[in-house]
Amino acid sequence: MNDIYRLPHPPHPRASRSTKHSEPGSMDIEILDNVIFLGTVTLLSALQNVFFAYTVQNESLQKRPTHSAFDRVKIASHNCAEVYPTFLALLWTAGLFCSQAPAAFAGLLYLVVRHKYFVGYLGENSQSLPGFFFGKRLMAFLFFMATAGIINYATNYFFGINFLYYIQTATKASAALLLIP
Repeated sequence: MNDIYRLPHPPHPRASRSTKHSEPGSMDIEILDNVIFLGTVTLLSALQNVFFAYTVQNESLQKRPTHSAFDRVKIASHNCAEVYPTFLALLWTAGLFCSQAPAAFAGLLYLVVRHKYFVGYLGENSQSLPGFFFGKRLMAFLFFMATAGIINYATNYFFGINFLYYIQTATKASAALLLIP
């Protein structure tokens, strides 16, 4: 679907000339080109979850008379884990049905903001609020991208009307606006 408005790629050196899979278990390079950024952001988010879990483990092993530091780390990790499935669903839906690059950009920003929220939560509660609000804005952007892409797919399927070019132009332009605090 995204290939309608994209210039053709030169053949990849490892890609076979036929459209069928040349080896068992191999994927078409073109398919991987359409999801490489989304896969990268997903992998980085998994590494971030490992970091959060390591931080919780490290804090739990500290012998302290008060449990407030451990409780803060545990709650921050839990709060991030609650939203993680929603983030992945929005990231992949927006990237597949709308446009990969703006979705991946918003996903990377979300990872930075989620880290800021996690670290801010370890301090005062007011330090975590900017990351929380900015994260909500990024999730809303991914939601609107995904919704627009799915609606476009449905109108194209049922009525033959395709607005993908205009939706992609709008999302690419508005992705830069996400940097404004």
